[in-house]
Amino acid sequence: MAVIQGLEWTFNTEAEKYEKLRPGYVPELYKDIFNYTAINQSSNVVEVGIGGGQATLPILKTGCNLTAVEYGTELAEICRNKFKEYPNFSAITAKFEDFKWEDNTCDLIYSASAFHWIPEEVGYKKVLALLKSGGVFARFANHPFKDKGREEIHNAIQKVYSVYMPGTFSDNEYSENAAKERAYIASQYGFVDISFKLYHRTRTFTSKEYTSLLGTYSDHIAIEESIRAKFFSEIETAIDNLGGIITIYDTIDLQLARKP
Repeated sequence: MAVIQGLEWTFNTEAEKYEKLRPGYVPELYKDIFNYTAINQSSNVVEVGIGGGQATLPILKTGCNLTAVEYGTELAEICRNKFKEYPNFSAITAKFEDFKWEDNTCDLIYSASAFHWIPEEVGYKKVLALLKSGGVFARFANHPFKDKGREEIHNAIQKVYSVYMPGTFSDNEYSENAAKERAYIASQYGFVDISFKLYHRTRTFTSKEYTSLLGTYSDHIAIEESIRAKFFSEIETAIDNLGGIITIYDTIDLQLARKP
């Protein structure tokens, strides 16, 4: 699975919008993590790519010592302020590849919609080295899909994309096979006790809410500003012409693996 290259900088330019608009994760996901590994006040946890802190609070509330590693300076500062009431929280501004930490000291390392930015071999080998024996790596991500209940609105938006970002849409919803394939990457690097699970939800947006969300995606942020404004205006018009509401179907995947 290839790493995404060259757009890591984009999220930091929209840090406040990213923090407000990117979704969190379902409670069942955290329950499954905690059923897989016990996390408490004695646990050392590292979050890889905290972003706007969408996946942080449920882990922090266990009382663990949580260190977040975040490449974006603005995002890291937002999270330092967001979680300032938690003395067990700290954020280090760095790429995970450059992150300095003692090996064999972490009980849990997790990454929410961020690990794909790290070269696979570098990321998995580093996670394995940092974890204690029996320590756990949790990787999860959200995969939004089209409004399945209204094909006409999908077609209208796809027509706009064909002009500004051709080839963006996939006809395939994120699948169990894709989650399984991602989960078993860990076994190639020495992890054991591999498991995975999918969760589903929907989110509904007005036209402006939807384009605000699109404005937090790296490939959309990278579009020149005046072109992006026209692009988003046409998307809003397409949605407004069809009732003003769009529903996104999310699939969240969780992969869990243990260091022997």
